[in-house]
Amino acid sequence: MTNISLDELADLYIDYAVVEKGLSNNTIASYTADLALYLDFLRANGVTRISDSDTALVLRHLIALRDMGLASRSRARHLVTLRGFYRFLVLEKILEFNPAKMVDLPKAGRKLPEVLRIEDVIRLVDAPDPSRPLGLRDAAMLELLYAAGLRVSELVTVGVIDVNLEACFVRVLGKGSKERVVPFGQAAREKIDLYLTSARTALLKGRTSPFLFVTRSAKPLTRQGFWKLLKQTARKAGISANITPHTLRHSFATHLLERGADLRSVQVMLGHVDISTTQIYTHVAVEKLKAVHTQYHPRG
Repeated sequence: MTNISLDELADLYIDYAVVEKGLSNNTIASYTADLALYLDFLRANGVTRISDSDTALVLRHLIALRDMGLASRSRARHLVTLRGFYRFLVLEKILEFNPAKMVDLPKAGRKLPEVLRIEDVIRLVDAPDPSRPLGLRDAAMLELLYAAGLRVSELVTVGVIDVNLEACFVRVLGKGSKERVVPFGQAAREKIDLYLTSARTALLKGRTSPFLFVTRSAKPLTRQGFWKLLKQTARKAGISANITPHTLRHSFATHLLERGADLRSVQVMLGHVDISTTQIYTHVAVEKLKAVHTQYHPRG
């Protein structure tokens, strides 16, 4: 059964749902429509064998459905269909694991953050005035926020010793005091280096600070201060979308996934992993994370 087509697999599952599970005609019709949409998505992405599908493709399909305007309740039902389909394929020993099992159900009533287009991100990070020390700082902060998918609380507390410009890594302390190391690309490296060599000393005026990003008073920027900075920069860049620091974090993850990065690596970089329950994500090597980031991040 290894060479069976996608459509034949869908027919087998629908037959199983009718005969073995005794589902209603309306449910069967919904399952059939959901599978047809998913199989079209797989083929559009060059996938003709079900064994070549994975968790990242399932997630990207759900993102595509959201972008089409499908409500969270409908996307949740769609994911239920895919989970059942893949569960059947595992039961029939066509696949070894269920890639849809790892994807969370879209939560009803909870709107996903807006994702910026890559061209809007570029306009945003290039908007600060490079002739001013604060402009160089702002550009470096925005670039690092997007390059590493940081939370704003992580960004404003990054220390000078936490950034390795030679290896292009930043060490951050995330939620629950969990430390992680995240790669960033050449665009962030260049802007951080320019800020360190041309602006930070001017802002400190002989004072010292362990924090990478400082204000004119030599103190770290607050979360509220960065939020205000981001709003002002977005207006300057001509971006009308309601941007928050999380918009860039969500854009970071979405852009990586859309360009082919695997979901596990992205989740590790985001620090969304609960190590006690999801051990598999902790085995992705740092070098692999850097390779994924360099290959797939649009500013890597």
